[in-house]
Amino acid sequence: MASSGTRGRGFLRLLSLAVLLGFGWLAFNFVSVFNAAQDAQERSATGDAIVVLGAAQYDGEPSPVLEQRLDAALGLFEEGAASQVVTTGSSLPGEQFTEGFAAFRYLRNNGVAEEAIVVITDGGDTYESLLATANQLPEEQRSVVLVTDAYHALRTQQIGEEVGLDPIVVASSDNTSFDRLLRETAGVSVGRIISYRRVSGWLGDTARSILS
Repeated sequence: MASSGTRGRGFLRLLSLAVLLGFGWLAFNFVSVFNAAQDAQERSATGDAIVVLGAAQYDGEPSPVLEQRLDAALGLFEEGAASQVVTTGSSLPGEQFTEGFAAFRYLRNNGVAEEAIVVITDGGDTYESLLATANQLPEEQRSVVLVTDAYHALRTQQIGEEVGLDPIVVASSDNTSFDRLLRETAGVSVGRIISYRRVSGWLGDTARSILS
């Protein structure tokens, strides 16, 4: 019969192994997030639609982050990357405008025809926005160019794949600050295990505030 000391040492070995595996998993995903951010800054792409991931808006005017994404999408559209632009993003309680509508107005005011813009305001986070996009686009239009910040590239691409899109991510900025990469690493590490749908559904508003 094993002594209590032997059982204790066995437990500590298992605990140490679990900690090492956990750190290894996080390190692997951190490198993946970082590499995806670098790749997204260096590519252009074409598809059936350009999809702009939402970000904050203020009384119908895009925040600097959203404006940067819209300018990148505008450049892609003018280069012929796709024939339509999808704007996404809902509103916070008390706001008059949605992120999707603020983005629509910005693109329209910068020369994109209204009929070339699809506005999707369902969804409070990246998963819900891309799921709504996948549901609204025709079945034959699965190839999309996703425009977001560099640090957000890997999770955005994987969510796009999870909801049935054929995505490629183009970065609107070179934002790869360490704290952003760490947050994305946490999101990717969990999402790869339990699915991004469950992350969005289970964590609710907490996930939206951290991983939108």
